[in-house]
Amino acid sequence: MIALISLSQAGAGIAMRMAGHLPDCKVYLHAGVPGPSEVGRFERTYDLVAELFPKVRGLVLIGPCGVAVRAIAPHLRRKQTDPAVVVVDVGGRQVISLLSGHEGGANELALTIANLLDAEPVITTTSEAERDIIVGVGCRRGAPAEDIVFAVRSALEKLKLALAQVRYLASADLKSAEAGLIQAAQDLGLPLRLIASERIRACARDFTHSDFVTAKVNLPAVAEPAALLAGWRTTLLLNKTIIKHVTVAVARENSL
Repeated sequence: MIALISLSQAGAGIAMRMAGHLPDCKVYLHAGVPGPSEVGRFERTYDLVAELFPKVRGLVLIGPCGVAVRAIAPHLRRKQTDPAVVVVDVGGRQVISLLSGHEGGANELALTIANLLDAEPVITTTSEAERDIIVGVGCRRGAPAEDIVFAVRSALEKLKLALAQVRYLASADLKSAEAGLIQAAQDLGLPLRLIASERIRACARDFTHSDFVTAKVNLPAVAEPAALLAGWRTTLLLNKTIIKHVTVAVARENSL
């Protein structure tokens, strides 16, 4: 089970939104926060975390990082067995993979929540943070996974880049249920980052607009803006390229 814990009314709204999309989860609200009767209630965060920590596979605390750190500190044992711990700020802006990022699945959980909230996933695992390539993908409905995999690999080969350098496969949120895209990300072993359509429409970055995409999904483009917006200080290495009816674009994040 994943426990969604909120200390505030603002956080309660985020918890309930997540609960509608995450399987096997339960919402816990502080006793002083209004909410539906079916949620769990608690008086002290420390007591609740002490009860849940050995029982759940994930804890998502919507509130300050400091509260989460102090609450979990007495219970930390081994990264192979501790549950995933993720922190979401009450504005729904950042989703932080705090504990058991790789082994416990906190990185994956943080990305899933970030996609749901259109928030920024904060993942500091060195092996993942060092990756700086983002591949944006646009595809027609029903595109098979093997075509998407082929297009991604071909684009990387064209740039002489390795799959191990890729941080995200990125696309628009309207592709969140696209089976072929989801399967392709799994086959490639890459996290799938979804960018809100509103952010793509508002993007002021320089990218190639597509009348076809505009007519089909009311977006100016998908692959290029998704690749640019999925990271920080990004630069396009490969403009949109169509391979097997799949549009791909490749961007690189630039370190300070």
